[in-house]
Amino acid sequence: MSELSPGATLAPEFSPPDDTKARQRKAFLSRAGVVAVVLVVAIVVALLQSGSGLVVWQSVVTGILTGGLYGLIAMGLTLIFGVLDIVNFAHGALLAVAMFISFGMVAGTGMHPYLTLIVAVPALFLIGAAVHRGLLSGSAGKTLENQLLITLGLSLLLENLLLMFFGAEPKSISLPGDFQFSMLGAIVAGSRLYAFLGAILLGAVLFWLLRRTRLGTAIRAVAAHGPGAELVGINVKRIHTVTFAIGTACAGAAAALAGPLVTVTPTLGEQFNITAFVVVVLGGMGNVVGALVGGLLIGLVEQLTTIYLGGQSSLLGVFVVFVLVLFLRPQGLFGRRA
Repeated sequence: MSELSPGATLAPEFSPPDDTKARQRKAFLSRAGVVAVVLVVAIVVALLQSGSGLVVWQSVVTGILTGGLYGLIAMGLTLIFGVLDIVNFAHGALLAVAMFISFGMVAGTGMHPYLTLIVAVPALFLIGAAVHRGLLSGSAGKTLENQLLITLGLSLLLENLLLMFFGAEPKSISLPGDFQFSMLGAIVAGSRLYAFLGAILLGAVLFWLLRRTRLGTAIRAVAAHGPGAELVGINVKRIHTVTFAIGTACAGAAAALAGPLVTVTPTLGEQFNITAFVVVVLGGMGNVVGALVGGLLIGLVEQLTTIYLGGQSSLLGVFVVFVLVLFLRPQGLFGRRA
């Protein structure tokens, strides 16, 4: 299994020596300080570029709110990698499936978009468990290429099934009673704020699950050392299936929250998939907390890029950050070298 970063929620339960704790804390604060300085410089440059403090503040607020959703999506992806060592290219397609489940419930029954969480999350949990049991459990211990091809093939299959059943015409999910309000001059939509708060709340629930429950202890034990966990009576195969299902359910939750904010199409998951992988690399592979922080950072980068480049794709800035992290700190901001 991949080595997890200090402070990662999947780290094993042990108390490192005080000097090790001090070094880890110092390294964390140092990296956090560097990130803060870079963000301040980026915001100052954006202010000089736009000449309007209100425009920059609007971008910062929107970036943070969007970043919460990115963080929730990436938390599921990095959880799967941290425990199973699977790079799941089907994560975005599974998110699109959840979004069409949400759309179908709203269109067919008039259910409130956020209430579809009670359908989308369990449905994606079951789909994730079935995908792992039926497709991925047999590839455990085999070459990485096998897993990549399986998840990539599953992604293409799901996208084409969605195209077959729902067509390519864009669809929308309207939020009843949506509103807007001013936050120190920035205009914030209620739907965007609800999505952010929901993502942070669900991220906190996942953190609690991993740190404070027997299931979470078992997941972290398997992530730390699978054979050792099996020796003390943990059913490693079952934990792998449950972990993959939980990671997929995170995508389902994010889909239900993001539904009113986006145009629903069968290929929608591709963009979220790209962004989620960047977030995972930025935060540190296998680091659940790092994924949430990385999501907030990428949300800011995406919005500030629109100021720097005008009408250019906001993903360009995200890719620049991705390349820089790969070159300067390939283990991620909150990861450590293997």
